[in-house]
Amino acid sequence: MSIFLLHNAILRNFHAKLSRQSQRKNSTRTGAIEEPDTFDLRDYLTSSNDANQQAGIQHKHVEVNVFGVSGAEEHKIFIRTFANAILGFNYQSCYFDLGLSHFPSPPQEKDANKTNSAQVGLFSAFYLYALTFISFRSSGVLKPGEMSIANNAKIMPAIGGQVLYAGMDAAEMAKFYKGEVVYNEEDDRHIATLTVEQLSSLPCHQNSRSQRVVFCVSRKEFDDEVLNTLLRMLNITHTKRTLVGDDLFVRVSIAEMMTTRARIQSWDNSTRGLDASTALDFVRSLRIMTDILGQTTFVTLYQAGEGIYDLFDKVMVLSEGRQVYYGPPSEARAYFEGLGYKSFPRQSTADYLTGCTDINERQFAPGRSAADYAQDNAVALEKYKLTMATDKADQEAFRAAVTADKKKGVSKKSPYTLGFTGQVRALVVRQFQQRLQDRFQLYTSFTLSTALGLVIGGAFFALPTTAAGAFTRGGLIFAALLTTSIAIANTFADMPFSATRVLLFNIAVYFMSNLNRSAGGFFTFHLLNYIAFLTMQGFFRTFGQLCTNFDSAFRLATFFIPNFIEYTGYILPVNKMKRWLFWIYYLNPVGYAWQAIMENEFRRIDLTCDGAYVVPRNVGDVTKYPDTLGVNQVCTLFGATAASTTVSGHEYLFAAFNLDTTDLWRRCFLVIVGMFFFFQITQVIALEFFPQYVTNVGFKIYAKEDAETSNSTTLSVPRKTPVNKNISDRPYGKTFTWEKLNYVVPVPGGTRRLLHDVNGYVKPGTLTALMGASGAGKTTCLDVLAQRKNIGVISGDVLVDGRPLTSDFARGTAYAEQMDVHEGTATVREAMRFSAYLRQPAHVSIEEKNAYVEEIIELLELQDLSEAVVYCLGVEARKRLTIGVELASKPELLLFLDEPTSGLDAQSAWNLVRFLRKLADQGQAILCTIHQPSSLLFESFDRLLLLETGGETVYFGDIGSDSHVIRDYFARHGAACPPNVNPAEYMLEAIGAGVAPELASREIDTIKAQGLAKPEPNQQTMSTYATSFFYQLKLVVARNNTALWRSPDYIFTRLFVCMFISLWISLSFLQLGNSLRDLQFRVFSIFWVVVLPAIVCPRLNRCSRIYSPYAFAVGQLLGEIPYNVLCGIVYWVLMVYPMHFGQGSAGLDGTGFQLWVIIVMMLFGVSLGQLIAAISPSVQVAVLFNPFIGLVLTTFCGVTIPFPTMNSFWRSWLYQLSPYTRTLAAMVSTELHGLVIKCQSDEFNVFNPPTNQTCYQWANDFVTAAGGYLNNPNATSSCEYCEYAVGDEFYTPLNISYDNRWRDVFIVFAFFVFNVIVTIIASRYLRYAKR
Repeated sequence: MSIFLLHNAILRNFHAKLSRQSQRKNSTRTGAIEEPDTFDLRDYLTSSNDANQQAGIQHKHVEVNVFGVSGAEEHKIFIRTFANAILGFNYQSCYFDLGLSHFPSPPQEKDANKTNSAQVGLFSAFYLYALTFISFRSSGVLKPGEMSIANNAKIMPAIGGQVLYAGMDAAEMAKFYKGEVVYNEEDDRHIATLTVEQLSSLPCHQNSRSQRVVFCVSRKEFDDEVLNTLLRMLNITHTKRTLVGDDLFVRVSIAEMMTTRARIQSWDNSTRGLDASTALDFVRSLRIMTDILGQTTFVTLYQAGEGIYDLFDKVMVLSEGRQVYYGPPSEARAYFEGLGYKSFPRQSTADYLTGCTDINERQFAPGRSAADYAQDNAVALEKYKLTMATDKADQEAFRAAVTADKKKGVSKKSPYTLGFTGQVRALVVRQFQQRLQDRFQLYTSFTLSTALGLVIGGAFFALPTTAAGAFTRGGLIFAALLTTSIAIANTFADMPFSATRVLLFNIAVYFMSNLNRSAGGFFTFHLLNYIAFLTMQGFFRTFGQLCTNFDSAFRLATFFIPNFIEYTGYILPVNKMKRWLFWIYYLNPVGYAWQAIMENEFRRIDLTCDGAYVVPRNVGDVTKYPDTLGVNQVCTLFGATAASTTVSGHEYLFAAFNLDTTDLWRRCFLVIVGMFFFFQITQVIALEFFPQYVTNVGFKIYAKEDAETSNSTTLSVPRKTPVNKNISDRPYGKTFTWEKLNYVVPVPGGTRRLLHDVNGYVKPGTLTALMGASGAGKTTCLDVLAQRKNIGVISGDVLVDGRPLTSDFARGTAYAEQMDVHEGTATVREAMRFSAYLRQPAHVSIEEKNAYVEEIIELLELQDLSEAVVYCLGVEARKRLTIGVELASKPELLLFLDEPTSGLDAQSAWNLVRFLRKLADQGQAILCTIHQPSSLLFESFDRLLLLETGGETVYFGDIGSDSHVIRDYFARHGAACPPNVNPAEYMLEAIGAGVAPELASREIDTIKAQGLAKPEPNQQTMSTYATSFFYQLKLVVARNNTALWRSPDYIFTRLFVCMFISLWISLSFLQLGNSLRDLQFRVFSIFWVVVLPAIVCPRLNRCSRIYSPYAFAVGQLLGEIPYNVLCGIVYWVLMVYPMHFGQGSAGLDGTGFQLWVIIVMMLFGVSLGQLIAAISPSVQVAVLFNPFIGLVLTTFCGVTIPFPTMNSFWRSWLYQLSPYTRTLAAMVSTELHGLVIKCQSDEFNVFNPPTNQTCYQWANDFVTAAGGYLNNPNATSSCEYCEYAVGDEFYTPLNISYDNRWRDVFIVFAFFVFNVIVTIIASRYLRYAKR
């Protein structure tokens, strides 16, 4: 909103405040009584007009002209499945490989009035489009200083027609003045870790007037005064330093919109969730600012009271995509009455207009139809077009005002008022605040990264500067670099925090592992590691911005991460890389960082050759060889020279990895820094040219019908009489009472009472409303009564027929919450049937349950959406589904509903309340909270429980016909409701008038006595759930299987990752032979199997209350198993055959055993993911722990740190505890058992025997004891010794045995069983949700 005048009024108020403060000081000295300040927005803004004119500040008046705008077709698309994803990958792999493609474009319009089918786009073989035109030509004019209200709003996937802003077309407006047009969507999204003040101050700071210097105030003083004024206007001053929560979302969105200073504002149902009084105050504020500031305001409201409706200048009524009325609100009712529509007593105009557009309710005059009454605005439009073409005054004034409002140095062509550096500065402050105030993430990330540093440092503790510490040093540097560059970069981004975190990690790793202890060595290590971190951060952010979803990004990551790891030069030496993949080495930022850190370390140390690196040497009982390196022995360390016990780090690095330590600064460092800046630039480009917008594109996605659902859909034709169908009679009779109900919750510094001595009851066959102003505790009271609270202290009596609640209380009730949480891939019919199957008694047949569900679908007007999947539903349809799911359970005792009409238009709300009324008339007891009810809705209720702030009871009792009971009650206490005012709105305004509470203690005592007189129910028939465990398990498994089948990205991404990693590793190690290097490559390729658990971790879901948590846990696991077996088979096929596995004694049988091991590992991965999800309090915690646990388990499995060199502390427990130890032991022993090793020429250790001795005579004792073989035993010089003769000699010193391979794999399977058991137990007993 453009708030030129508001800002200037604030400046005047700022000086006035200083004067008032001075006066207060004087009055304090004189003992005068200070009058409280009152805030009047109209006076506040009007007082600034003269000041603005005197200062020469121009208005930015923008009228909006809409000429024949029409929406594109609505697309009926059938949901993709896993099979579609597989076929799509085969036919369109170029799009699916990296997942960078956007959703396919819809087909072009052929005939706007026909529904047709077509096959188009990327998914042409798998999608069926049904095209329906959803918005016909709409036109209108809205002038500066006018407000327009509409009864419907929808974001169209494409539009036709023309929209002009002060004579400028939409393209020009978007390019140069996009900050002047703002839209506040219905679903509020905010950064939860910022306070209200911080969230609102950013747009305020970026849009603060440059002319503030005229009034001699600083930017901070000006911004603070603007913010404080807005918070006062919205009555949320007390929340200034409160973190944004659900209850503040709407008002914070309003504050943000107002600080943008935009001239054209669009508000999409922004009063949703506000009580009637607050909603009216909000619209009044819009009215005042529109009048005084001359802005242009568009508003869509679902439910508007008469007081709100009268505040608008124009009203637009849409029906089936057609504009049926656009004009003054005062003329709208007469217009439709002239067409023959009837109105009801006390029906607001907004409700009446909406009812006229309802296909089930409207009645046309003879000979008229919906197509006949589209209003003609052509004359007004043509007149205004001519005015805009000839009179450019407002347009030029607008351009000049925008230019004058820009900060110094901002280009005239820029659409922003603040320069680039100013924007960066403001956003840096906000990002810092966001991270600093997210204490949980901050503490957890620091704790985990430091702990990981300590673990890695402890794993490589005190590496010796001998030959034994050479290759291990490379492994340490490799592990430390990957940990910071990949694991952390994916999660944390901000430099001040990441710099400290990486520093702590590096300190632990560097000094505990005994890397070169010099200041230069450590700070170079830290600098290189941190730059690598920032580079990888930029890399992942760039591709994250290019990808449309997580699955696309994950698939893309599988292309890069394995290559970053493989092609650093550590696992796969440069001279062993395949020529067609060699280019990856030069593009790998991790590779340059690893080379630089290796060069930094080895240029500073010399290595001593001793122990196992001397050939031949004394082993076991052999004592014939010198204890120190002699002339007839050789050091096997790369870079060693004859008869020298010392190898310089420079020589070792060059000989082993072909690295030159002089390249540290001149090549590696410069390349890493260059890559860092390159990825910063690519981030900017990605943000600028590939923006990711989240919008409702206007189409629905449907599941393909089978014969049974098709028949149900055919029977559920659109109804003409919405509520005439009878619901099956059910035996009701119990009365629900609560007495002296109190609720106290812990808060920092003490406790807070949210409910105080609340009394009431709900009788069978009655509809009771729970109302109150925002913050009065309505939802809290409902949660307490429904037994949904698990924190705080609840006191008082909550009884059923005078008796305490029993274990089946939850079964006998239903609770429709505000948050519409459903399984997104289920259809509307499936969601309701799932609820009916599990929650209705087991003796009710499936046919009866299905028939009841069809009745609910019909009564809620969801016939057309019965086969639509949940995640594509709009707010209104999702709300109706939530209610339908609860109604499908046929609650025997009580139905709780929390604001069921919020988010619904007036007619939908009226239909819903009429349906609730019908349920109540048939004996159902209903208690619901409700916001902004019209007078007709309010009269539909039998009783009202009215609360005020603090949970205090104002009134409990009957409402009466035409609300006469409650109106008489308030009139007796001096708050008489005028005849033309909605009683529901009036009583909220009258709450503060000193009305005494109306209690119901006497009635409750009578109800309790009557209930206790009835026989006590049989306790043996009570159970927590309506159906058996195995029936629950059957349904949960079926639903989970359906959900997975309809989640092609989720399942296909997992399959793609397994396939691609296996394929890429196989290409790197293609057709392995029997050499010493190939033996090591076989082990490295097997090591990738332990990465699979991190890939197959399942989605994190939570258990519902309608079935057992045991059924939930087991059902989740059973649904995942088939897909993981498939992934395991694909991985195995692409691993064993391309890499030429099975060359040892185990042969092809051994490769089959490898398949079993891989499948068990996939099962372990699924169960581990579910275990972490079950024991974690939130998804964020689970995401943090997954990589931590994976890195710890892989570090101590015996590959990164071989068993003989592992610290005894870790070897005694963590090595044994890691399931990956058993996995690698089983697979390595199977693959290498009996595998004959043939060293290549450069792999032999060459030494000279003593004079007159052959190689056999000199070294045979050593070879016999240590293993390996002599290639030339009869030679008298240049003896060639190969370290291993068979694969068994490689893995035996590593504590691996071929005979234990079956034991090892069943130990892994036991880990899987353990995870399942703990997950089931945790699902039952660990409930972290606090409410």
